[in-house]
Amino acid sequence: MWVHRHIDMGSAEDWQAKSEIALEDLAHALILNPRRDDWDSSWEQSIGSPQFREQVEWELDGMDRADVIAFYFAPKTKAPITLLELGLHASGGKLVVLCPEDYWRKGNVDIVCQRYGIEQAKDFGGLVNAVRRRPQR
Repeated sequence: MWVHRHIDMGSAEDWQAKSEIALEDLAHALILNPRRDDWDSSWEQSIGSPQFREQVEWELDGMDRADVIAFYFAPKTKAPITLLELGLHASGGKLVVLCPEDYWRKGNVDIVCQRYGIEQAKDFGGLVNAVRRRPQR
């Protein structure tokens, strides 16, 4: 099982769909994608909002259970939640990261990855290959 993450309020490219296609031959893998067609941006981003809380808890549960978590920090996005999740899972040994040179916080991402021994891919193909190399349950 593996999870991938990065949406940035709809401004990020749908790299999750690309990765699902690239990994469709891994029949034993369960891919959890946080993008959802029925997401309503009017939902209050509050612990008291049942729909919002359900989505966040589903994502956190998925990452906790995952064998591999792949993050892509797209250059034209901020990705504050992905940065938060990078911190949450940095020491867990599950992460593979793609962070291009022009991502606004690349230095921070690089330092965290180096400190915790997180594999960094150079491009999208490298990210997919890094996921393929990881043992799966």
